Amino acid sequence: MPSNNDQKQQDITPQAREHFYDVLYGRRDVRGQFLADEIPDEVLTNILHAAHHAPSVGLSQPWNFILIRDPQKRQKIYEAFVSANDEAAQMFEGERRNKYQSLKLQGILDTPLNVCITCDRERGGPVVLGKTHQVEMDLYSTVCAVQNFWLAARAENVGVGWVSIIEKETLSELLNLPDGVVPVAYLCVGYVSEFLKKPELELAEWEKRTQLKEMIFTDSWGIK
Repeated sequence: MPSNNDQKQQDITPQAREHFYDVLYGRRDVRGQFLADEIPDEVLTNILHAAHHAPSVGLSQPWNFILIRDPQKRQKIYEAFVSANDEAAQMFEGERRNKYQSLKLQGILDTPLNVCITCDRERGGPVVLGKTHQVEMDLYSTVCAVQNFWLAARAENVGVGWVSIIEKETLSELLNLPDGVVPVAYLCVGYVSEFLKKPELELAEWEKRTQLKEMIFTDSWGIK
């Protein structure tokens, strides 16, 4: 499988287009289906290459990828999740809180690999093409890398779960992030027993997908 963009560019074939949509619509935020199987180096390299080829503002490539395998490190991160998750549960009321507490929202200790994708807010210097009027574009660029990582992982039949219920300051301290570097996505990565047919939160009846037509306006906000 190509891991760089040196190959000749060509039109996407109908078969390739169909496979792309299979990957896109088959992507899941995996929480409870992880296996302990190790991810081969060549597979992980393919996924990381895909993430690294995400679009970025001014070609600044503000991301880094921290591969976290150490059990003690992950235990501390798991404890940070538990603390934040207990706090989050108190933000819901009644039956909603009970349902929240029944959900499995992470696989930090269940996978052979965790990955933190970070954004270096100072990469490219004080003036970066495209950030002159929207300084947050480097964060958005990093999220594009996260999406590339996620889709490439799905194409490799590897599951990914994004854990956002952690205090950023605590995560930065545990990962020794320097000033100016912020965590954007903490990902649990591993093979899975199955990819669910629908998002887990939809199956749990926490939320349901809104119809696309409700999301589209014309020319300005609110005009159908």
